[in-house]
Amino acid sequence: MKILGIIPARYASTRFPGKPLVQIKGKSMIQRVYEQAGKAAALSQIVVATDDERIAEEVRRFGGQYVITSADHLSGTDRCAEVAGILPEFDVIVNIQGDEPYIDPMQIDLLASCFEDKAVQLATLIKEIHEEGELFNHNTPKVLLNTAGEAIYFSRQTIPFIRNAKMEDWLSTHQFYKHIGIYGYTRKALLEITRLPSSSLEMAESLEQLRWIENNYKIQTRITSIETFSIDTPEDLEKINNRI
Repeated sequence: MKILGIIPARYASTRFPGKPLVQIKGKSMIQRVYEQAGKAAALSQIVVATDDERIAEEVRRFGGQYVITSADHLSGTDRCAEVAGILPEFDVIVNIQGDEPYIDPMQIDLLASCFEDKAVQLATLIKEIHEEGELFNHNTPKVLLNTAGEAIYFSRQTIPFIRNAKMEDWLSTHQFYKHIGIYGYTRKALLEITRLPSSSLEMAESLEQLRWIENNYKIQTRITSIETFSIDTPEDLEKINNRI
C-alpha cells in the first residue's frame, strides 16, 4: 500500500496571511511541518499542495516536493483531491494540516494504520476530552462514535447532551471526544467526496466531514493521546515561540 502525505498550504489566510512562511526558531512553518511528516514511517512520499509561488519557492529552498494547485479550492480536501488526480499511483492520501509545525509523526502513522482494513474509506483521529474548557468550547468540534469506532456525527456543540446530570458533572458521567483535524482517504473515496454538493448539515455546522456522513460514507477513527497545537493567528505563533 502506497500512502501519500499531502500538506495543503495557501498564502491568503484571512486571519494570518502568509502563515506557511512565518519563522519558528529559524525555520519556516511549512518546513517544520514537512520535516515532521517526513519522520512518519507510513508515508511513501510527501508533497506540499499550494497555489502560491512564494510557498513553492520556500519548499524548493529546503529541498521538499510540491505541486501547484488551483487557487479556487475551498478546502484542503479539495486541494488534496487535485493532487491525487495528478499522482494516481498512491492508494491512500493523508491530509496533513499545514499549520501544526510540531505534529507528532506517530499521529500520522496511527491514522495510516486504519487503512490496514481494506474496507476503510475515510479516517480521522479523535482525543478524549477531560477539561470543561474544551467540552463547552464551540471552536472545538466534538464527535460521536458507533460501536465500531466510526464517527456518526460531528458538532461544535457539546454532544451528547446529558439529560439527567448537571453540566458541571458531565465529564464524570460520559466520555466525550474532540476531533483532531487530520484526515486519511482512499484515493477513490477522496475523488468521490470532493464531487459531492455541499450538504445541509455541513453548512449548518461549517464542518465538511458532515457532507460525507450525509452521503453514507463511513469515517473510521483512532484515539490519540497526543495533543496538537495549531497556529491560526499571530497570537498563536507568539505562544508557540514562547513554549519552545
